[in-house]
Amino acid sequence: MTGQTTDDSAPAPIELLPASHWATQTADVDDDDADSALSSTLGSSTTSLSESIFNYRELYGRTYHSERGNALYWAANDAKQNESMDILHHLLLLLFDGKIYQAPLDKGVKKALDIGTGTGNWAFDFADEYPDCQVTGTDISPIQPGWVPPNLKFEIEDCTQTWSYPDASLDYVHIRGLIGSIQDWNTLVAEAYRVLKPGGWLESVEPSDRIEGADGGIKPTDALGQWHQLFRASEKTMGRPFDLYDRGTQKKAFQAAGFEQIQNRDVTVPLSQWPADPKWKEIGMAAQAYFTHDTEGFCLFIAATQGWKHEEVKVYVDLCHREIKSIKKRAQYAWRSVWGRKPEAAS
Repeated sequence: MTGQTTDDSAPAPIELLPASHWATQTADVDDDDADSALSSTLGSSTTSLSESIFNYRELYGRTYHSERGNALYWAANDAKQNESMDILHHLLLLLFDGKIYQAPLDKGVKKALDIGTGTGNWAFDFADEYPDCQVTGTDISPIQPGWVPPNLKFEIEDCTQTWSYPDASLDYVHIRGLIGSIQDWNTLVAEAYRVLKPGGWLESVEPSDRIEGADGGIKPTDALGQWHQLFRASEKTMGRPFDLYDRGTQKKAFQAAGFEQIQNRDVTVPLSQWPADPKWKEIGMAAQAYFTHDTEGFCLFIAATQGWKHEEVKVYVDLCHREIKSIKKRAQYAWRSVWGRKPEAAS
């Protein structure tokens, strides 16, 4: 039995600081140290769709998906945030060595489903790699391009409700970027298990919500040190967890559903250009572009659930940017890919 000792002199854990705290703060970085040569020329992949489809909610001029069933997505879905999705796809290609999936798929895949397809970048790449496979991308927001190849289609569907696919009808299901949007991951993964054929594969790719310094450079009271605290505080109001990485939620849901051959790959991502290695410096540039291109679009809705005003969010975002660009902070976070196979003997 392992005993636990307590130290009365140990500081209490730092939880979410009030919004008013940031108005009195200045980033603990030098302007020269925070300078970044990074610029983004990526364009939006959105196209014009019928106005009747875009029944969005608005917050401080930013749009969010319309309320549909039990769906809840916390990031904006306008052009600027969609550009961030495009940058993220590029980042993950760099991070996973150009591979868009980790599961050991064979070339006989005939039907694949991309849950939370966003702007559809992953679905496009998969449809290109598997031209004989019918690929479907689903999302709660119609932000995908109008033109698609013959073997790809996009549908509006809420993945938190029963999926509109028959039992044992798909060869591969891909889920990415649903952190903070799913109330019950066991139910989501069980639904993927249902629609997969015996022998089919499910893959889930999600980030950690925690930003840390590689050498302890980020303090709990820093803006970046508070990032995960802000998002986790919202779980109390929205009921959807962000700490998937720390809890091991993905793998546990795979196990509960009955998947076999479950594997995972964790990769730590530098959030700026601080690594000396050229490969990781390039990844850091892409990660910095992803995070800083529309940080407000990531945290505005979440901060609003905690009573933050728009000006307070702007101050907080500015501090986050300065800390990210700091070589001293050595900011980093992680991504996890989990994949598993539905048993051949499954009914």
